[in-house]
Amino acid sequence: MKKTGKKSVRRKGAAVTIDDVAALAKVSPMTVSRVVNGHSKVRDATRERVMEAVRELGYIPNLAASSLAAAQDARIALIYTNPSAAYLRELLLGALRGSARTAAQLVIDDWEELDASGERKAARALAKSVAGVILPPPLCESKVVIEELVNAGVPVVAIAAGRFNHDISSVRIDDFLAAREVTEHLLKMGHTRIAFIKGHPNQTASTRRFEGYQAALKEAGIAPDPALVQQGYFTYRAGLDAVEMLLSLKQPPTAIFASNDDMAAAAISVAHRRGLEVPRDVSIVGFDDTSAATTVWPELSTVRQPIASMADSAIDILLRTIRRKESDTKVVVDHVVAHQLIKRDSVAPPVASRRTRT
Repeated sequence: MKKTGKKSVRRKGAAVTIDDVAALAKVSPMTVSRVVNGHSKVRDATRERVMEAVRELGYIPNLAASSLAAAQDARIALIYTNPSAAYLRELLLGALRGSARTAAQLVIDDWEELDASGERKAARALAKSVAGVILPPPLCESKVVIEELVNAGVPVVAIAAGRFNHDISSVRIDDFLAAREVTEHLLKMGHTRIAFIKGHPNQTASTRRFEGYQAALKEAGIAPDPALVQQGYFTYRAGLDAVEMLLSLKQPPTAIFASNDDMAAAAISVAHRRGLEVPRDVSIVGFDDTSAATTVWPELSTVRQPIASMADSAIDILLRTIRRKESDTKVVVDHVVAHQLIKRDSVAPPVASRRTRT
């Protein structure tokens, strides 16, 4: 029987390989690899020919294989010293998801006990064994750590820094806008005595959130009251102490805006212990939308900062940077992601405002 028809580039039923794409595009498998991995040193005409072959054959690049082919280049470290267990849980889930998706080796280490000198030494040693580093708060703003890693030529991505550092890439939200939006929401509900619990002073995100709170009050024509501002440190314990001070005032606040969910959960606990009902007697808002926001009663209104997705995105940014090493151009990414105000049952109009409306 006479055979007819065009000769297939691959066997029927077989998975499309990088060699199939190379044969159809009339380039080397190495060139195909460079194109699908986003390398810049490929001519535009060649890139278009390879991508046309990819589409025609339905080729799906195996990211896991490309990462594992150079194990050293896929070894990424995530270092943390964050006191919030709920925040860490979200962060680690996102990083693990990203590493599993890309086949990157993820190294996780706790530097909680290290001072500045210890962090410098640890960063210097780390730079010799990994291809990239993710720094969540507060390490995302550690000058000694960033300096050691940048000087060693190790790509770094900061997560949730309050401001962009031009030396390293970042994934963050706009803390100023988010805090202003929360305060404006409380103002619209009728609150004018709005207390604020600051975050840890070693993070610019804390400063930006406080500035957003102040800006909203100023725009509403409300003079700041220093008695309504308490220092917190992003811990539950700090929240307890701050709220005890606030609710002991002769004129206590009708609403409390805490800089994270742990401190906001502590605020609810103190209010309940004092016989106050949330939100009837005092409204409470947190920040981050971690698991702490929905394991208290009533559930917290808060700002959703997509921590897990931010960690996942940090993996992608690092891998793209690592694979671009042959390029002489340093690319630093400032990826600002959207936040969302989540309205739950911990906020209501103040009693006086409700009486006025009836």
